[in-house]
This record gives sequence, structure tokens and C-alpha cells, in this order.
Amino acid sequence: MTETITYADFERVDIRTGTIVEASAFPEARKPAIKLVIDFGPEIGLKKSSAQITIHYDLETLVGRQVLGVVNFPPRQIGPFRSEVLTLGFEDEVGAIVLAASDKPVPNGRKLL
Repeated sequence: MTETITYADFERVDIRTGTIVEASAFPEARKPAIKLVIDFGPEIGLKKSSAQITIHYDLETLVGRQVLGVVNFPPRQIGPFRSEVLTLGFEDEVGAIVLAASDKPVPNGRKLL
């Protein structure tokens, strides 16, 4: 476990739900990754993300999947790609990423409370 934070610290992290609308290969990435375009609803819009999720996910199965993402981190340049949000996930027993998501559909752009 990491150090204790306050609820105010947690509130500063803007975690929203979004739907993947595009997924494409990212062969230029240093570690295997997939480029995503995620719809975070009318307030935030479409955002790009690079995600190291190649072990458990194929490009064809990602489109339409709802995910969670941190939308208030600064953009990060990953090779030739500018990642605008951090797509959230958990490491499995071998370190491969499993996407974090709601167990029921919710409107895009809803904030994690």
C-alpha cells in the first residue's frame, strides 16, 4: 500500500468513463501498445491514449468497449503519438494489463465518485 491521501486528494484525479471508438496498432512504441481513441462524452469529447494492453486484447474486440480513464493528466508524448488520457487497468499475475471498467454501461463522461 502507498501513503495515505485525503479525500480532497482523490477528488483532484478526474476519472471518467468512455467508449473506445478506434483501436489501431502502435508498432513505433518501445513496449507493445495499442493506440486508442476514446469518446468521453460531449463535455470532454474524443481523446487519444496509448495502452500497453496487447496481451489480453485484440484491435477488433476493443471498439465499443467501455473503459475508465484519467482525463486531467497532462498529455504525454510517446514516440510519434501524443497520449491525452491515461487508460486505467490492473496487472494480472504475470504483469499483463487488464482494463478497468464499470460492470454495467454508464453514459460516457461520467465521473468516478
